[in-house]
Amino acid sequence: MGDLSLSVVALLALAALTAGFVDAVVGGGGLIQLPALLVGLPGASPVQILATNKIASVCGTSASSLTYYRRLAPDPRTFLPLMALALAGAFSGALLASQVPREAFEPIVLVALILVGGYVLVRPELGERTALRFAGHRHLAAAMAVGFVIGCYDGVLGPGTGSFFVFALVGLMGYDFLQASAKAKLANFATNVGALLLFVPSGAVLWDIGLLMGACNLVGGYLGARTAVARGSRFVRLFFIAVVSAFVVRIGGGVLGLW
Repeated sequence: MGDLSLSVVALLALAALTAGFVDAVVGGGGLIQLPALLVGLPGASPVQILATNKIASVCGTSASSLTYYRRLAPDPRTFLPLMALALAGAFSGALLASQVPREAFEPIVLVALILVGGYVLVRPELGERTALRFAGHRHLAAAMAVGFVIGCYDGVLGPGTGSFFVFALVGLMGYDFLQASAKAKLANFATNVGALLLFVPSGAVLWDIGLLMGACNLVGGYLGARTAVARGSRFVRLFFIAVVSAFVVRIGGGVLGLW
């Protein structure tokens, strides 16, 4: 970190704080944090960027997960299998992280975000209250499938993972937005740990800047989770639409070469 200017360090710290807050409410903090790392650390390899982003993110998701768990007490019969398969998926995805170019994912993420945001926008009743669509083994199977598939994506690249978890838990499984955010954070914590099980032993993490950003992300995650719990599902839904719209503009502009 000694080679970085004070302005770059400040940029990365602010990005991590903002990403932690956004990630705790609706997910998608990586879409703020990753670009900041790419700009601030132009000499780092893609795997170093991904690994350092994971170290920062795991700090934020640990704080927001604990806050949600203490205040909402989500059902462990759902979130434990969700977390287990998310961790396994993230580890599997991390094995592919160095082989898949980032530019191949941006158009896919853009289309997915448009579909997700559009569906939530035209269904105003979606996520207002919990009305589970599956029971028993089918509910467990759906949670495990959501965890593994989105976990794989997070291990490979990651931006938007929390938002995809929230949408899957709301749109597929029938949770309200607040309960979905709680479970999404627990799953996102597991995906970060799963990816780090590969990244840390490989020496890919830039520890000095990663821990600094982790501290900022932790503060943002704590504040975001407390805000979501205090304001409820309606706030989370509106925040979700606003964040997804902003990400569509940012990623869409990049894909079209506008910036």
